[in-house]
Amino acid sequence: MGNINQTVLLIIVANVLFSIKGFTDYAFFERFKFQVTRIKNGEQIRMLSSGFLHVDWLHLGFNMYALYLFGDIVSVSLGSLSFVLIYFGSLLIGSIYSYFYHSDEAYYSAVGASGAVSGIVYSCILLYPEMSLMLFPLPIPIPGYIFGVGYLLYSIYGMKKRLGNIGHSAHLGGAIGGFGLTILLYPSIFLQNLTMVVILSIPIIILLFFGKRLTK
Repeated sequence: MGNINQTVLLIIVANVLFSIKGFTDYAFFERFKFQVTRIKNGEQIRMLSSGFLHVDWLHLGFNMYALYLFGDIVSVSLGSLSFVLIYFGSLLIGSIYSYFYHSDEAYYSAVGASGAVSGIVYSCILLYPEMSLMLFPLPIPIPGYIFGVGYLLYSIYGMKKRLGNIGHSAHLGGAIGGFGLTILLYPSIFLQNLTMVVILSIPIIILLFFGKRLTK
């Protein structure tokens, strides 16, 4: 993994160890996964612990690879403490958003670091909006800010259409968390790239004002 930041590495290791335990211990998995009714009954720890569980190796590998790619950039740019705050803040904001969105679905459950990773990805794009991303199967690089806006719009669409077995609401909440926390921790970004901040905020503003009509 080269010179990966130690804080990023520790979080990856924690995800791997916690997920492996969940792979082999059904009771452990059930105890710590995101589950609406259990959270309503006072088990709020699930809003955090579910972010360290994954359904299988592919799910775990995809999230950890994205965290490895983008987490190192954020941690080097803003420092390890800010990285940790954005990671865990995005995880919790993603869980909270998902909880309220699915509050009427008693048996809704989910696992995965996707909300936290989405926050880190969006933070990285906010810091470096002109960065190029190569996304399979597209053979051409995509500017980061276009990917960021597209990602949020796709998440909104995925929530409305219930696309796949994917926690789109956690992705969306996590990305919003990453956006807000990055600006809070690094307010000078307004002076450096106000135009991009505005562009990346448009889907978030739309969601805040028209969220229910867009996603239900």
